Amino acid sequence: MSGRRVNTAPMSDIIIAAFYRFAVIPEHETLRKPLFDTAQKAGVFGTILLAGEGINGTIAGPRAGIDAVLAHLKTFPGCEHLVWKLSATDNNPFYRMKVRLKKEIVTMGISGLAPQNSPERYVEPEDWNDLITDPETILIDTRNDYEVSIGTFDGAINPGIKSFREFPEWFSTFRKNNKATKIAMFCTGGIRCEKSIAFAREIGVDEVFHLKGGILKYLETVPKAQSQWQGECFVFDNRVSVDHDLAPGSYDMCHACRLPITQADKASVHFAKGVSCPACYNLHDEKKIQSLTERQKQVELAAKRGQTHIGSTQI
Repeated sequence: MSGRRVNTAPMSDIIIAAFYRFAVIPEHETLRKPLFDTAQKAGVFGTILLAGEGINGTIAGPRAGIDAVLAHLKTFPGCEHLVWKLSATDNNPFYRMKVRLKKEIVTMGISGLAPQNSPERYVEPEDWNDLITDPETILIDTRNDYEVSIGTFDGAINPGIKSFREFPEWFSTFRKNNKATKIAMFCTGGIRCEKSIAFAREIGVDEVFHLKGGILKYLETVPKAQSQWQGECFVFDNRVSVDHDLAPGSYDMCHACRLPITQADKASVHFAKGVSCPACYNLHDEKKIQSLTERQKQVELAAKRGQTHIGSTQI
């Protein structure tokens, strides 16, 4: 059993709430506008995905506004027990509010999965170290390769996928070549593991567990001195990454390819702010380069006016 930090309410003008919930939501399309209007009135920015299989989102704003949006979400069918993770920041990492209708709240591309109906084998963050240091456990990072590259748990397998859609094929092959009886999976907030485990059970794998609340809950709960986490955790907002204290990390983002970049990447001859980085400098045609160059120009002009060029900096 690991030690546990007391989870106190963040003290900041801006609160970030991350959440998801698998639930059957009939006629989810009709819920979009009331949800958007509630967030707008509350002064909350961010992105919420809404589908027939549930909700998934990260939002930021004043504490009262966040509370209002979360209360509204709990009125959705099957979402009365919605849980969320809170962190704090000095500046809002989002520039506008978006509520998007989707077929899946996390895209795996496998139809018929129902994570909410699958018996869950959550492992609490304070018990995670015991599981993953067991020599009988195979630990799998279900995130994309660029996320894994900046931080992961000690000893985790990196599937090397570029998209979560690739995970089912990778796992099926992995399972054929490896008959381990105990598998532990993790991701940023838990949502990808919900589907990964549902898929694993679909193909006959039963002894599979996942980290409740994901990496972010682990970092919030487990003291750094006892942590098995190495590096930083990629997040899908303008913070780019967070460290073990959930403070903004050391990475920036290439606004051409949306991948995390380091100071060393910025020193590369292949880096042009807003236009290219070492990972994407040879992937853009001339038309794309011109478009990116013009966008960066508008970003810099807006900054000189003390404004934010919203259209060019959305994640």
